[in-house]
Amino acid sequence: MRAALAGTPVRDEMSGLRRRKTFLSSDDETNPSASKSLKKTKAPNGARNDEMTRGSLFVTEVTKAGMILKCDGQPNELTVDQATFQKNLVQHLNTHHNFTAAIEEFKSGLMSHLEDRQQLKSCLLQSASCQSMENSTRTSHESLMKLLLAIDVLQTPLVQVLLEMFPDFMGVEVSADGVNVPRQILNQLKWLDRIVDCQNLTEKLLELVSVAPADVQRDIITCLPEIIDDSHHQPVAVQLSQLLQTNTELTVPIIDALSNLSLTSELLNEVQGYIMEVLTAVELEHLPVIVKFVLHSITPTNAQEVIAELRSKLDFPVSLPKSQENKIHKAGAADCEGLVLDVVRGAVRFQKAIAEAWLRVIETLADDSQHKPIDLLVLFILHANHRKPVESMFKSKVRLGRLKDSLLQSVFSRHASVLRNTFPAILATAQTLLRSTEPIVSIFGARLSCLAFCSFDSYCKQEVLGALIMHVCSGSTSETDAALDALQILARDYPADLFPFAVFIKGILDYLDSLDLGQIRRVFTVLASLTSDPHSHIQDELHIVVRKQLSSATTKYKRIGIIAALVLVGASSSCRGTQEKLFEASELGDEVFKQVTSLLDLVRSCIERTPDAAALYYDELANLIQSGNLHTRVQRWIGENALTDFQDNYVVDVGVGGQLPSSSEGLPLRAQLCYNIEEEDSEGAIALNLLPLLSKAQAQGANTNPQLGAKKSVSLLCMAPHFRLLWLGETSLNEGKLETIDALLGCPLYIADSELIEGVDLLPRANREMLCTLLFFTINWFREILNAFCRQQDAEMKNKVLCRLHNITEVQALLETCLTATLGYVPHAAHFDNNVGETAASTSTSSASAPKPSRKGKKYKVDVHNISTDSSQSEENAAEVSTSKTQKDKCYTQDVVDKDPGPVHLSAFRAYLRELDLETFGLLRAWPICRTLLDPSQIDKAAEVARLGPKELVFLLNDLTAKLDHILIPPKRNLFAKSRTEHGVGFSHLRERGPQRTVEFTVSLLPTICDHLDNVHSYFLAVQEKNDGIVDGPQVNLEEFEMTATCYQLLLHVLLALFSWGGFVQPENRSLLRSALSILAGRLQPGEAAQNLDHMLGPTFLYLQGFAQTIPICSSAVILVNILVALGEKISTPHLSRSKTAAVALGFLKQVWLAPTGQRESGTKYNKALDSLLRVYLDYCEDVFAVIEDIAGKAVPEILHADKDSSSPSYPTLTRLTFSIFFRAMFAALQKALKSIPGEKTSDSTEEQMKKILAWNVAVQNFHLLVNLVKIFDGRTFLFTTLKHGRLFVETFQKQGMPLLDLSFKKHKDEVHNLLKSLQQSTRQLHHMCGHSKVRQDTGLTQHVPQLKRSMEALLYRVKASLALNHCPEAFWLGNLKNRDLQGEEIGSQVAMAEITERASEEPPQLLDSDIREEDNASESDPHGVASSVESCSEEF
Repeated sequence: MRAALAGTPVRDEMSGLRRRKTFLSSDDETNPSASKSLKKTKAPNGARNDEMTRGSLFVTEVTKAGMILKCDGQPNELTVDQATFQKNLVQHLNTHHNFTAAIEEFKSGLMSHLEDRQQLKSCLLQSASCQSMENSTRTSHESLMKLLLAIDVLQTPLVQVLLEMFPDFMGVEVSADGVNVPRQILNQLKWLDRIVDCQNLTEKLLELVSVAPADVQRDIITCLPEIIDDSHHQPVAVQLSQLLQTNTELTVPIIDALSNLSLTSELLNEVQGYIMEVLTAVELEHLPVIVKFVLHSITPTNAQEVIAELRSKLDFPVSLPKSQENKIHKAGAADCEGLVLDVVRGAVRFQKAIAEAWLRVIETLADDSQHKPIDLLVLFILHANHRKPVESMFKSKVRLGRLKDSLLQSVFSRHASVLRNTFPAILATAQTLLRSTEPIVSIFGARLSCLAFCSFDSYCKQEVLGALIMHVCSGSTSETDAALDALQILARDYPADLFPFAVFIKGILDYLDSLDLGQIRRVFTVLASLTSDPHSHIQDELHIVVRKQLSSATTKYKRIGIIAALVLVGASSSCRGTQEKLFEASELGDEVFKQVTSLLDLVRSCIERTPDAAALYYDELANLIQSGNLHTRVQRWIGENALTDFQDNYVVDVGVGGQLPSSSEGLPLRAQLCYNIEEEDSEGAIALNLLPLLSKAQAQGANTNPQLGAKKSVSLLCMAPHFRLLWLGETSLNEGKLETIDALLGCPLYIADSELIEGVDLLPRANREMLCTLLFFTINWFREILNAFCRQQDAEMKNKVLCRLHNITEVQALLETCLTATLGYVPHAAHFDNNVGETAASTSTSSASAPKPSRKGKKYKVDVHNISTDSSQSEENAAEVSTSKTQKDKCYTQDVVDKDPGPVHLSAFRAYLRELDLETFGLLRAWPICRTLLDPSQIDKAAEVARLGPKELVFLLNDLTAKLDHILIPPKRNLFAKSRTEHGVGFSHLRERGPQRTVEFTVSLLPTICDHLDNVHSYFLAVQEKNDGIVDGPQVNLEEFEMTATCYQLLLHVLLALFSWGGFVQPENRSLLRSALSILAGRLQPGEAAQNLDHMLGPTFLYLQGFAQTIPICSSAVILVNILVALGEKISTPHLSRSKTAAVALGFLKQVWLAPTGQRESGTKYNKALDSLLRVYLDYCEDVFAVIEDIAGKAVPEILHADKDSSSPSYPTLTRLTFSIFFRAMFAALQKALKSIPGEKTSDSTEEQMKKILAWNVAVQNFHLLVNLVKIFDGRTFLFTTLKHGRLFVETFQKQGMPLLDLSFKKHKDEVHNLLKSLQQSTRQLHHMCGHSKVRQDTGLTQHVPQLKRSMEALLYRVKASLALNHCPEAFWLGNLKNRDLQGEEIGSQVAMAEITERASEEPPQLLDSDIREEDNASESDPHGVASSVESCSEEF
């Protein structure tokens, strides 16, 4: 630290400066360059030499001290060390009898010596070492002026001399020798060991600033922190801050100087405020300095506020004007954006508060329009040291639609050079997003990877591509799909950039075993797009791979060959993305046509003996036609062969009276011509030859697949795929018309007699399995018929399609009967583009065989009802299936099962049913359900045409909800889940369509869904009217009631799946959401003009709330509430919907839920639904503390003395059986509500502090209420919940509540005392629970005891520290706390061991009340097991 010399006489240093200023005329003062005329004429060299030889005192003493003065502008030379020189000079000056006169004479000699420009230059330049100096290790030394200024007795006069001559050189241009005299003078004053008279020096420098030109002003201001000592930082900073507001040209040097000065907090805030005001007007090249000052002046208390304002003012433009860009780059510095980000990178790296503030500011941005390019740039910078929070923020922002694609693209297109420095962070973020199971997040990761690939150099391209290939081969389904999405985007949009890396992509072929067939198709699509490169041989290599795979005897590799071959066919004869209908036949060359057809013939020849491979071939070829990427000429060639082959294989003529063909004799089952909807005795009638073909296949010894291994065999396995190829080809070539094959719509089928199903239990197992197989083929045929003819507009065809839909429901009922009697049966595959067939078959086969010996200590159970998992089935159906999940082992060595396991539901066999296209659900627009129930006059009209009955509606809605759940709702991540193919089987066509197109179709279907909802709603209203408001009245038809309730639930499920789609938050999908809301709002306000989303929410909520009064079951109520929650999250003002959602949830909680039988709903499903309703209500209510107090303090006492079946009048859903659900939900809501209490701030007023204390007081009272309930409800569930959430409450109070009490202790002593006293009672009860858990020796409870005790001990010492902070440590009392049970009784073992001191040391500290203090033994010497008595310190409060 420098300090000014006290007592030093101060002369009028400014007199010389004023004297020189008088030489300036008024014109010269306005024009500093006029000072050039003041430069004195140089004396001749001879005169200078004479002067030096005559020798002034200055020259004499300096020479004696060891300095050789130069007069030609060269550096002076030292003959001795610089410390010796200073010592010698001081000694020589002290030898003079008049020291003051000697100093004055020395000063005069110095001034005369410096009048010469060359001599001045020599004195200002660094001194050199004389050649005669033998011991010197330095080639240069400090300048003569610097050495003289280091001598205290000479410093003040020398400073006066230098500053007096300073104005002479202000306006002088730099000479040819490159010496800037003002800058050299300032350099002499820098970093002096001691400033003798710092105040005078500071005043003179600031006075020079006021008269100096701009360039000199910058030099002086920049040097101020290096010249003055610390004691003068404050006055200089005040002067500079004032100058900052008056002279904007000096903003950068002033800020640079202020950043190196010690400022008070008030002055710092004032400077920050001014900088923020002018930040938007600052030149871009000055931004780095300004941002650096702002970031370095941030404190933890104001970090978030300053960062928020800085971010709002500091924004990199999307595009700079060309003039400004040229100016920036012409300056010679790096890109100003890069410099600013370098400053930010340094600040967030070394200051944790700044990094956390950036994250909080970006996290609080609630709208996509608020995000700027600077946000993404800073997030990528923060990723280096804060990877986890940054990646979590990216996920949440993407999930909520806050990061738009337009923002991402603009950042990469306009700021690619800046982003290049953060490439590792970009790549790591993209990889993390790709691993997400949420489609919207993984898609964003794919886009981020694509932009990184296209924006950076070849090294980055290779790294991005390597990462994508690694994700493709990772084995994770969602990760692989997202990486393949990115590769397909690159292959489609940037094939030229991808060509050099084709060899890397080709490496994926080595990992095809880990991919399913859908992913393999996408891999070959990417590779096929690279075949257009003339310098690549990848096309030949792909053909080699295809032939190799097709020739394999393994079905798995043969399937891969089929997919690869058809991908090449599509690439060779595609329509190349044109918008025309189709290419004309002449546009496809004969050579290409020959190559395509020869490849197709090759595939057919390789699969003719493998039915499942042939079925895959038909399905893939049909998908290729449906995609429109196949040439017309090729389609015609395929269509001719497909129609001929199908007629020859599966169609037979119907004999007289439905007689079977003569070749179909000796069938194992009695045959019958069934499901004929054509006119009787029509000429040329045809039928499908199902039973004879199946019987022939079994006769030929087929094991798994019919006719496997037979030459030129006909397999029913290929019938549905072959027909799909047939009708898609006809649709494509005939503009959607199917008149050429319409006979297949109503033709009958040769199948087994339906009377056999009535006695199916008596049939041999082989016949039962054959009957099941036949019914599966029948259903799959009808499902494919629906896919084909659902688009036809002919009225007769529509009626036939509805008849086939009715046939499906009939056959399903028959099939479920057969499956119940044939447990362990494995159906034939219906989907061939996945690997689930083998997995499911092996699983089901194991269930059919005798159970293996189980391991010791475990029971072996087989679930024959879960052959194929289907997570998307409706809750109603899931409940039916769950009733039969506890069956014991079955051994099928007998024909009749000894014990009936219950009915089998067909939803467990979804993997073996053909997929319905989305267009099939257009059948929902047929005659609505329940119209005949409401209006008996409609019965006759309904009989005239085929109508959509309840069973048909349930069938369609079940399939629709399964599809929407699969494509719109992301599955939960489960590391131990089964393979993806089991979950995704049966949704291949849906995945090809994609979520957006699925939502578009569903939105178009919304009016029909609303019509059905209104009809069902009216039905239940009519039921209530007939039974005086009672749903389960005596006049209710139970079967009809249950079927209609299922329809109600499924219709609401459709709305929930639709509005739960995360893609609505994307800007490009907002119009879809607006359309959907307008449809719902239009049900109450038809014909109104389109409004924004927030305005449409009101009528939409009102429409949906109308269904609340007729909801029949609790699970449907949960769906309705979740719809309201999903809608509220999709708008920009979600708070508008919170109160309405809470009101609906509260209404359901205060409703008595009765089953159709009149009994209360109960069971796991009901408990789960009740828990969901209660949590939504507690999350969305206005005052959660008041609600918890109402339930725990009012409703719970109402059931304390009631019987088990009684309920609370306040909350009818609250009973002694459901209280555990309420208890867990209230504890979770209380813990969540604590986070909403604002934290402490030093700037808070007394009223604000009081509000926060009252909030904590209410929270502690609620906690005390819940903890005390355990005394009455002492079950294991309640103890577990209290121990778990009690620890969380104590920890949260310690982190958030205690800092508030520290600040409020002196102003609100009584309130703080009462708050701690209430908390003390709760912690004492928690301690009793810990002792009770140990006595019970329940490991599930005792595992929470150590953590809870540590938390309470930490809280205890935190209270002690707070008392010490507020200067009342004597208010803390210490004592030993005894172990007690839930009722407060002392535990017996504790009494017996009270004398053992070690036992006392193991007990954790607890907060005690005065009554406990009187019972316990005081012990101040024992630091362990201490307890605080708040009562004892009440006097101090």
